[in-house]
Amino acid sequence: MNQKPLPTHLRHRRTAWTGGLGTLLGALLIGLMLASPAAALPVGQPVEFETEAQEQQYQKLVRELRCTVCQSETIYESNAPLAGDMRRRVYEMTADGASEDEIIDFMVQRYGDYVRYRPPLQANTVLLWTSPFLLLVAGGLVWLQVVRQRQQVANHGELSADERAALERFRRGE
Repeated sequence: MNQKPLPTHLRHRRTAWTGGLGTLLGALLIGLMLASPAAALPVGQPVEFETEAQEQQYQKLVRELRCTVCQSETIYESNAPLAGDMRRRVYEMTADGASEDEIIDFMVQRYGDYVRYRPPLQANTVLLWTSPFLLLVAGGLVWLQVVRQRQQVANHGELSADERAALERFRRGE
């Protein structure tokens, strides 16, 4: 393959960025991202608070808030970057003295009621809370209907002559 060499002015620019200056800027950028207070908290990273009450509040909240990316994990369990950001925000708000309700309200406002592992009973969640009981009642009604039909068959005893003839025709495929 015959490739034309780059013009001198482009060659110079390319070597400047791929040399030490580009590496230095990249390392500086990564260092700033890791050192910034906005960095996400990794899973299991120990956090320190001024009081035991703050630590307990933090531990309770990170186990009650759902990762909206993973859907089946709390932000305490999830490795998703969003969960790390949510842990960091809970940590900051707890350290700043925000109450449990204030933090939950903030998260619900930002991510919706889905962020709660145990959503509150509201008009839009009534079906969610009542469906297990409704299914249980419906199953009980079906079971009662089946039992009653079996009792009716047992109480009627033998089949009539017409019923036996219909059954025989059915068995023969007529």
